[in-house]
Amino acid sequence: MTPHRPLLALAATLLAGASAFGYYVTLEEGHKPGYKDTPFLPGNKWRVHDADRPHPPVVTPGAAVGQAPSDAVVLFDGKDLSKWRGDHGDPTWDVVDGAIVAKGGSGSLVTREEFGDAQIHVEWTAPNPPKGSDQGRGNSGVLIFGRYEIQVLDNYKNLTYADGHAGAVYGQHPPLVNALRPPGEWQSYDILFTAPKFKDDGQVETPAYVTILVNGVVVQNHAEILGSVAFRDLGRYQKHGPKGPILLQDHGNPVRFRNIWVRPIGSES
Repeated sequence: MTPHRPLLALAATLLAGASAFGYYVTLEEGHKPGYKDTPFLPGNKWRVHDADRPHPPVVTPGAAVGQAPSDAVVLFDGKDLSKWRGDHGDPTWDVVDGAIVAKGGSGSLVTREEFGDAQIHVEWTAPNPPKGSDQGRGNSGVLIFGRYEIQVLDNYKNLTYADGHAGAVYGQHPPLVNALRPPGEWQSYDILFTAPKFKDDGQVETPAYVTILVNGVVVQNHAEILGSVAFRDLGRYQKHGPKGPILLQDHGNPVRFRNIWVRPIGSES
């Protein structure tokens, strides 16, 4: 169908006006969308809608929800523990049916690579039928930098203290809600972590922050981490570098893990 002449005239007028205001139309190859005459953003070298500001890199999402995107560091692909070490040597946890199985008394798993600000994805499941109660049921943890613990626990219809629930910043912030599925089903954690920064004298310049989704539900919203994990005590900061390992805790329960990956988060251009 041939377009109406009034519509063609209107389109031509709009494009001409956009060009006059510094807008780069995209109808011709080589033209860039954006503006060159807008105000500069505060504390930034870029203008509002800047035509020269670098475009975000393209990342291909995983084929299914929870699978690693194209720019992720895959820490466990269902096959081996080559990206991990044990507390004091080679890892001794088992790999069974595409999952890592925590092995009580064998120590924690620690990543060989270290990370700073990051998006961390972990899936886990507690034994079914469940065994134990309170903190003795499906207990483990994801310790960022090996010291800031996000609690793993089967507290589906299992009472425990609030800041020890699954999805808690252990000993500090209870989850906003309990979003767990029943034991035996896979739980997913998506953790957005901002590392702390320290002054030269060891004092905290900016604390760590964390946002957590459990099974797609927000349970921590930019929560300030108060320091390293502590049991029956206050967490405290100790100066450390800008990167650290991720640790999966051995708490004596055969918790299973799969689909573990990390995306380092950089600052915007």
